[in-house]
Amino acid sequence: MKQFFLTVAGVFVGLLLFLVGIPFLLIVIAAGASQPAPLPAHSVLSLDLRGGLTDQEPRNPFAAISGGGGSGSVMSVIETLRRAESDDKIKALFVRLPEGGMAPAAADELRLAFKHFRSVGKKPIYAHSQGLYPSGMVTSTYKLGASASEFWMQPDSSFQVVGIASEEMFFKRFFDKYGVKAEYEQRYEYKNAVNPYLYNDYTPAHRESALSWMGSVYQTAINHAAADRKVDPARLVKVLEAGPYSAQEARAQGLIDRVGQVQETRDIALSRAGKGAKLIDFSDYASRSKAAAGNKSGPTIAVIGAEGPIMTGTGGNASPFSGDSTVYSDDVAKALYDAAADKDVKAIVFRVSSPGGSDTASEQILAGVKAAKAAGKPVVVSMGTYAASGGYWISSQASAIVAEPSTLTGSIGVYGGKFALGEALSRFGVDTRQVHVGGDYAGAFGTGEGFTPDQRAKFSSWMDRIYAGFVTRVAEGRKLPEARVREIAKGRVWTGEQALKLGLVDELGGFYQAVDKAKALANIKGDVKLKTMNGSPSPFEALERALGVSSTSVRTLAASAWLLGDPRSQAIMDQLATARLRAAPSGASVLADTPVQ
Repeated sequence: MKQFFLTVAGVFVGLLLFLVGIPFLLIVIAAGASQPAPLPAHSVLSLDLRGGLTDQEPRNPFAAISGGGGSGSVMSVIETLRRAESDDKIKALFVRLPEGGMAPAAADELRLAFKHFRSVGKKPIYAHSQGLYPSGMVTSTYKLGASASEFWMQPDSSFQVVGIASEEMFFKRFFDKYGVKAEYEQRYEYKNAVNPYLYNDYTPAHRESALSWMGSVYQTAINHAAADRKVDPARLVKVLEAGPYSAQEARAQGLIDRVGQVQETRDIALSRAGKGAKLIDFSDYASRSKAAAGNKSGPTIAVIGAEGPIMTGTGGNASPFSGDSTVYSDDVAKALYDAAADKDVKAIVFRVSSPGGSDTASEQILAGVKAAKAAGKPVVVSMGTYAASGGYWISSQASAIVAEPSTLTGSIGVYGGKFALGEALSRFGVDTRQVHVGGDYAGAFGTGEGFTPDQRAKFSSWMDRIYAGFVTRVAEGRKLPEARVREIAKGRVWTGEQALKLGLVDELGGFYQAVDKAKALANIKGDVKLKTMNGSPSPFEALERALGVSSTSVRTLAASAWLLGDPRSQAIMDQLATARLRAAPSGASVLADTPVQ
């Protein structure tokens, strides 16, 4: 009887969603497809970056509802600015900067787009900040503001761009106190994603690696800001590190251009744009300009995206209400194979922004890259915020790799293991006992006890095999001796600037530099048509799955409703997702650290 009522409830919810949700969705689609109001002859685009950016547009039709979209995506912004710079009705860009840090490579990419908009489009950019605080990579936010035509700050707001800091929590003493044993193997000393579980402080290698990439990111931000502000980098460092300042003091030091309220900056931008100028929301313009640009002709270059942790499977099985980004190996591999088989596609730009994840999923995607190359289609990787560990694995054998100076890449290594909780649980009266049949290794990943010596030896051998395979793929793809790869690998994270010197990437630049590289490799002259291919189910297929009438679907919908409305639960789910990746069921992971942005 209980199952009967659950089934009836499921049917009722499904019908309700179908009768109410589908008409609503169709109305929204129809409204979006209707002819928008004409763009004013003098328009100023308004871009608000305070909500954060993903690297790529979410494929999920409900991402905006679940809060996963933020202010949009880096890719959407740079593509829209390319269209806006040649639009005679767009006269300027007004930008609201975040008060804390932003992903360094995202700032690199946006800076290139801002400079192109100003130089090619001959259009000014007005950036406004209500304060810059030492949260995350704030020097990257300052760098982006410095690339604008005019950098404004609110009166009496705080300018605290004095450097960058990264903080780790170490759990070793906590685990010792409560009897938890972290049983992990690392390849090698720089593969520090699980160091917080193994130590109570930075190891020398961990500290060296962190200070190295942070120093590189910091120096890149300084050099770019100094070039754009037309000041000496050494002087800029000295002035910045002597802070913090008020907005007025920052202006007196030549760090910004103007002090004024948000509305004042807007008014200046509109008055200079021409009589009757109007402020146009960036996302609205992005939608209308994208539709207008859809018929571009020329040879086709496929654009395939991969953002987030790498996992096996397909996004078609994920909840359509989830706002997170995940690289599903079935989907990305399919997109690569589809592009390889498409006679109109002459080359592929593979946009990667991933800290890694599953080694088997990474290998499946890499096979797709190799298949595309074998079909005569050059594959050029454009690296976003991260392309590390598994993110580098899937990039390693591309025809060419283009990275931003601040992209975090490399981390060629592997780790794996488990937590032994038997002693901890026994203190609370919980006893863990295991039985198994077959070989002793069948019980290796039980949580009650640590590895036996034999299990540890076999597991260690497995880690060695994965690491050796990773090194071999990099050596083949980058045409480097294996000994040299082992020397620069060891799990160490490098910035794009450092990776270029080591031979791990080919060029420094953004997405459009990768497009130019793909054109050159495919011997394409003139304009090209960029065709997005993602290989994942359509939004309507995802919606169809969501409208199933099983009790599982009912529970999924209920859980989604709870998660969408409670930011605390979203934060917990993010932490659980990271923990799940670090403690993969297979026991092995090619995942890098993801520092605070």
